[in-house]
Amino acid sequence: MNMTLPSTFLLAASALGAFFLPLLSQASVPPRQPGAAELERAVERLGVVGNVLYIAAHPDDENTRLLAYLANEKLVRTTYLSLTRGDGGQNLIGPEQGSLLGLIRTQELLAARRIDGAEQMFTRARDFGYSKTPEETLRIWNKDEVLADMVWAIRRFKPDLIITRFPTGGVETHGHHLSSAILAGEAFQAAADPNFHPEQVKLVGTWKAKRLLWNAWSPNRLAPGVRPGAGEVPPGELRMDIGVYNPYLGVSYGELAADSRSMHKSQGFGVPRSRGPQMEGFQPLAGEAAQRSIFDGLDLTWGRVPGAVHLAELLRRARAEFKTGTPASVVPILVEAHAELERLADNPWKEAKLREIEAVIAGCAGLFTEVSAADSSVVPGQQLTVTASALNRVGPAMKLREIRLLGGAGGAVASNGLVGAGHGQGQGQGQGITVAVDRALAPGEPFQVEQMVTVPAKMEYSNPYWLAEAPEPGMFRVRDPMLIGLPENPPALSAEFVLEIGKLTLRVTRPVIYKWTDPVAGERYRAVEVTPAVMLNPGAPVLMFPGGEGAQGRELRVLLKAGMAGVQGTLRLELPAGWRAEPAAQPFALKDKGAEEEFRFRIQAPTLVAGAAPIEGVARAVAEVEGQRIDRGVVRIEYPHIPIQTLFPPAEVRLVRFDLKKQKTHIGYVAGAGDDVAQSLRQVGYEVTLLDNAALADKPLDRYEAVVMGVRAYNTNRRLPYLRKKLMDYVAAGGTLLVQYNTTERGDKKGPDIGPYPFSISHDRVTDETAEVALEMPQHPVLHAPNAITAADFRGWVQERGLYFADSWDTHYETPLSMHDPGETPKKGNLLIARHGKGAFIYTGLSFFRQLPAGVPGAYRLFANLIAYGK
Repeated sequence: MNMTLPSTFLLAASALGAFFLPLLSQASVPPRQPGAAELERAVERLGVVGNVLYIAAHPDDENTRLLAYLANEKLVRTTYLSLTRGDGGQNLIGPEQGSLLGLIRTQELLAARRIDGAEQMFTRARDFGYSKTPEETLRIWNKDEVLADMVWAIRRFKPDLIITRFPTGGVETHGHHLSSAILAGEAFQAAADPNFHPEQVKLVGTWKAKRLLWNAWSPNRLAPGVRPGAGEVPPGELRMDIGVYNPYLGVSYGELAADSRSMHKSQGFGVPRSRGPQMEGFQPLAGEAAQRSIFDGLDLTWGRVPGAVHLAELLRRARAEFKTGTPASVVPILVEAHAELERLADNPWKEAKLREIEAVIAGCAGLFTEVSAADSSVVPGQQLTVTASALNRVGPAMKLREIRLLGGAGGAVASNGLVGAGHGQGQGQGQGITVAVDRALAPGEPFQVEQMVTVPAKMEYSNPYWLAEAPEPGMFRVRDPMLIGLPENPPALSAEFVLEIGKLTLRVTRPVIYKWTDPVAGERYRAVEVTPAVMLNPGAPVLMFPGGEGAQGRELRVLLKAGMAGVQGTLRLELPAGWRAEPAAQPFALKDKGAEEEFRFRIQAPTLVAGAAPIEGVARAVAEVEGQRIDRGVVRIEYPHIPIQTLFPPAEVRLVRFDLKKQKTHIGYVAGAGDDVAQSLRQVGYEVTLLDNAALADKPLDRYEAVVMGVRAYNTNRRLPYLRKKLMDYVAAGGTLLVQYNTTERGDKKGPDIGPYPFSISHDRVTDETAEVALEMPQHPVLHAPNAITAADFRGWVQERGLYFADSWDTHYETPLSMHDPGETPKKGNLLIARHGKGAFIYTGLSFFRQLPAGVPGAYRLFANLIAYGK
């Protein structure tokens, strides 16, 4: 990780992420005032000095019960470092795949952390899908860069303990998991080496954690919650009961952890609450030995910091004198403790504890601060009205000195005049506007000031920072190294409230948010987005041009959306050589902000001789607005369990000219999970009718030449097993039924009963998308009609060959293909074909659900043959 770094580093929006800390908040999440019991616990936490870092590979790998226990029972700062954002997985709640799914899972992790009280960090590693070995994983990831990111996280966070979710071998898991443990061991050592990335050392120094442990588990270990008897604990293992009840929260950690883990909704990981003892095991891997506890030899008090005796005494006084009914009574003691901490020499915990004391003071004082915008978005260089509000709800004496409106990465916001209540006056200062207030905040009397600001003309769009540039196969590219590790972007715009409480100057930073009232959900928050002046959304990410010589052009629709009022310019397409668009350019003028207008182009592909190799390229929609080139679209993701997410991807369309022949074209399709196959089939000329349960049950199927089941349809649609007879009758009468992969629970070898003859679905897969495919039955009709399938049709596949292959099957089934990952035996269960009556049944684990939306020509050709097979 080569860096040119400033002298300070940013804290994540969720930094100090415990539930009771209100000073720092995510822009899309309403701030909450902690209750008295939470504040009492927060005061107690001020006296605890220690950090724990938990490391694993993906969203959902973390042990939420342990995180909750460490953060809320042991009161140590606890962070989960997920090496990836889960973008290579699958989605049970919607169609988002790839980077969009990673965005969802990032927010699901943050939602989980808001429940269990831990913090969240990431590396730049991409989740490229299932990986069988750490050798493959570390070859695709940039190992050195991922290791540097992990060391950066350790040096910044300075954990006393590092805990891995996975071992380095010896249990049944996969390459990403094992790699996370291997790299954790290397990072444990490298973080203490001053010669490893010395540019990091200049900023945050080196760090040596006390010990590295594996949060031990395996299929043969004791089940969670079972207390070990004599001789049952593996040698050297440390055991800890983390299922205890927390009266401050009113739940046990098993209950809290279930609520946290159930936020992983895109993976279907809702779990029941558990109560009672919950034993966890820990195997020491490196560092100082431990005999009884993972915390052996650790002083988690201010006794570990020279000169902190008086500070520790003040914090003990604050805890002893805390009164549930009047939390503000300890504010003077906390103000004195803050001053005492400031006087201490720099130490690894000083800055974080200063912010933590400030948060507790604000919470005990009942201080409410907020800055909201009149609109949810703004274009660089344009104006935005913001309203800053402050309220002293409990009553300790405090003065609001000033409010500073701060710009983002593009520079300082500019003042355009003050309109509000109070005695403020706007003026430009440094990195923003300072609104001088200088007035006491009387208890119960809201203060509010309105300010018009101009957003910097060079401010970057509100793209997730790791998606701002095209990624490498195994890594995201991040221009600003100071952002590495953060779960999400810092707020584009923020405000700092400068207050006086006693002798303390308290600075409370709030993101500028937009809030509105939903008639069902009530008050909602979202981040203020910095958007392009106009956004360009092509109608499809891929345009397929099937057929032989003389095929007609395809229409591309581009939807323009105004990011500001009165935007006008010219829209055109940038095309690769040999491709043409009519018209070449079109003028546009959008009067109102948010207005939309659709423009149509006809794209003519180059001539392709039948049987020739595909011709591929990328088209980009471009708008010229007042000399500015804009080529970004907009995608918004909305689910009730996470904040609204916005992405401004390149306005690109993949163009694929290829040879495709079809026979059957009237298709019935039963949607699966995260399934875009039906739309992909429509693109190449199939007439696709979506079939719901009522249509399957009540309407004849013989109108369809083939019926296709979407991925995991039998897992997500519980009615399908009851329709088996009708589907088999359809096949027997001459129809073709094509079933894409379904999953089985581990230990369930049978799986759903979906074919005319028995077969079992395994967890077998081929993860190497370049793995050689052998034509085991080269004369089989499915490899010849209507398209002649060759090795060339398996080039350019993405992420994998397939998954959830069959591993045993009745002799009625034929297996035309075999494939395997390096070092493994051939697997034939990727494609099963059986005649049944006059028709045909097909089961395939080949990942058509990835290949067709990605525009892989050979996958279309093979899928067309599967549909055509049969009567």
